[in-house]
Amino acid sequence: MSEHLTARKKATQRVSLVSAIINIILSIVKLVVGFISNSAALIADGLHSVSDLLSDALVYFVAQHAHEEPDEQHPYGHGRFETAATLALGILLVLVALGIAWDATIHLLDDHVEAPGQIALWAAAFSIVANEGLYWYTLVVAKQYDSELLKANAWHHRTDAISSVVVLIGVGGMMLGIPYLDAIAAILVALMILKIGWSLGWDALQELVDSSLDAELVEKAYSIINKIDGVRSVHMLRTRRHGPTAAADVHVQVSPRLTVSEGHMISQVVEDQLKRAIKEIEDVTVHIDPEDDEEAPPSRNLPLREKVLAYLDQQWAGMLDGHHINLHYLAGRIDIEVILPIANFRSLEQAEALKQQLQQAVSNNPDYRSVALLYR
Repeated sequence: MSEHLTARKKATQRVSLVSAIINIILSIVKLVVGFISNSAALIADGLHSVSDLLSDALVYFVAQHAHEEPDEQHPYGHGRFETAATLALGILLVLVALGIAWDATIHLLDDHVEAPGQIALWAAAFSIVANEGLYWYTLVVAKQYDSELLKANAWHHRTDAISSVVVLIGVGGMMLGIPYLDAIAAILVALMILKIGWSLGWDALQELVDSSLDAELVEKAYSIINKIDGVRSVHMLRTRRHGPTAAADVHVQVSPRLTVSEGHMISQVVEDQLKRAIKEIEDVTVHIDPEDDEEAPPSRNLPLREKVLAYLDQQWAGMLDGHHINLHYLAGRIDIEVILPIANFRSLEQAEALKQQLQQAVSNNPDYRSVALLYR
């Protein structure tokens, strides 16, 4: 595992442990005080903290697996463990929100509503301070290591703080003689939890179905590739997310007469520059094209080298000696380059006559377009 991934894993687990300890304290305080003071809103907020505790456990578990190196069964890494955990967290929040809303509605319909005690105010205030502190702590680490799961958990803490503000208002209102404000506050808390849960779940679901990088990052990738020496054009650039990382595959058009090794060198530069400039990209597949295969006639049905050479041996029997042949598959036909020792020719006229003979021998076959002679 790389140093960055190791540090990221440890930071994620550390944040999860700190958050879990605080949420254990908050859950106990809010639930106990909520039942003692008969505050539906505080009980709802306590259940929210229990869901936070479960999400902390989920984050800790995922940190054990999401940062492992790629293996035979997971060649693109384990980043989607993080995505799946975010989806599970979203579903959990939605279920918690529905349960809180149901319970608060029952309280709202109750004719005998007692005002909670002052201790409920102190419990809500303590929750606001603790959750706001957790929000900033988690967000700093999330930005440092670019963790979407930690960012989601940070905003989860922020919604906890906001929901505790709503609880504070609801409890305070009831103590001032405004009936049912506590239950209304609980319903508002449920709606906030529902919104954040839906948002997290939807974003995670989009990632699980291979959503691409943001449009501005894709545009940046196009710009980077087009500036590389030897690249004529770029098309079919596709990206897909894998948790905190992404993979990209792209077709890059180069000069059709480049050697295989030069084309491969360009593909390596494309890969290196994309990984260096866009931190999310960790895997790049580059397809080198000698022409724009979205517009040019297909060459798929043309014969490969072994069959071509067998055909040329028949057509050119006795014409050549000490030669090497290069084949170029372009615009649905084959261009042939014949490389010969220059010592084989006494004059340019002799070379031109040989070229005409070779061209004439394959002119009736539509697979072949031209024959060129090169000398060494």
